Amino acid sequence: MKKNLKKAMAAFFAVSMAVSLAACGGKSEKKDETAAANDGAKTLKVAMECGYAPYNWTQPDDSNGAVPISGSPDFAYGYDVMMAKKIADELGYELEIVKLDWDALVPAVQSGTVDCVIAGQSITSERMESVDFTEPYYYASIITLVKNDSAYADAKSVADLKGAVCTSQQNTIWYNVCLPQIPDAKVLPAQESAPAMLVALNSGKCDLVVTDMPTGMAACVAYPDFKLLDFSETEGAFEVSEEEINIGISLKKGNTELKDAINGVLGKMTADDYTKMMDDAIAVQPLSQ
Repeated sequence: MKKNLKKAMAAFFAVSMAVSLAACGGKSEKKDETAAANDGAKTLKVAMECGYAPYNWTQPDDSNGAVPISGSPDFAYGYDVMMAKKIADELGYELEIVKLDWDALVPAVQSGTVDCVIAGQSITSERMESVDFTEPYYYASIITLVKNDSAYADAKSVADLKGAVCTSQQNTIWYNVCLPQIPDAKVLPAQESAPAMLVALNSGKCDLVVTDMPTGMAACVAYPDFKLLDFSETEGAFEVSEEEINIGISLKKGNTELKDAINGVLGKMTADDYTKMMDDAIAVQPLSQ
């Protein structure tokens, strides 16, 4: 990250008026150079919901390395913030986190209001019609959440969820692609956010929700009576394409310079790096999100 230039401090013994004036002029020039350098500092504006643990969330202080939310007294943290900090650090940018609703993320990138979105977005063909994506910065399998005492708690496949009342977050593959695969499902209206989806399950409004593995793992920490069902790698799994479980960073179409730069950072990371970072996020997430 580009650091502010330190003010140069120097003491000059005036031996003549001319030397004294020259010294003062040199100091003034240094201040002007410093101001110009600060004004030219690059900022990476990153949008996210700040309400989608463990990917991102809002908290009242900067504990664990949280970053201020633009225009707010609150701070953002989570896997996405950790990733944004790493990218900004390596590319020499200042980091600005912008909090937006889920449906406002893509339009913000398209309009240039933000430079990119790091918010747990799947790299789908539909989204790629509107924005460009980096290489994946996480790979998230699809899981189902039920309550421990649910009639579906022992389900071993999507077929075993037959007839369930279900929901998920709006404009996600979980809602649009996965829920229709459940036989005779009673699909409720989509929830506006991941926390709202979890509240729907916890309150008994539905039998189950479908989400991704990190969200499910974090939910089970926040809601101890939830049970995570993972059908992946079995014949009874949800049918999803690889693009639908690859999580990427979206940018304005044609912004190849930033895309290539971010891919350069991601290219140095391994699957183990991603897993450790996600585990660290889950370990410090606020239980209310």
